[in-house]
Amino acid sequence: MPYVYILKCCDNTYYTGYTLDIDRRLQEHQGGLASKYTRGRTPVELVYLEGVSSKGAALKRELEIKGLSRAAKQRLIEKSARHHQ
Repeated sequence: MPYVYILKCCDNTYYTGYTLDIDRRLQEHQGGLASKYTRGRTPVELVYLEGVSSKGAALKRELEIKGLSRAAKQRLIEKSARHHQ
């Protein structure tokens, strides 16, 4: 299943991405192998995860989330956390 995710980096910034295998991708981020952005900002914490229907839908949703302000991303993360409690 495709996923869109948000990581909170050690410098309190957010990174948004998509993957077909969230466990593998998190290991890659933690190991500095996934992206230039997160490479120098480990450890990272998974703070948001959204399953989507297709790779195309994941790419579209990733772009939508990347276009959000930091405050809007925080609201999305908080809403998701409340939903999973």
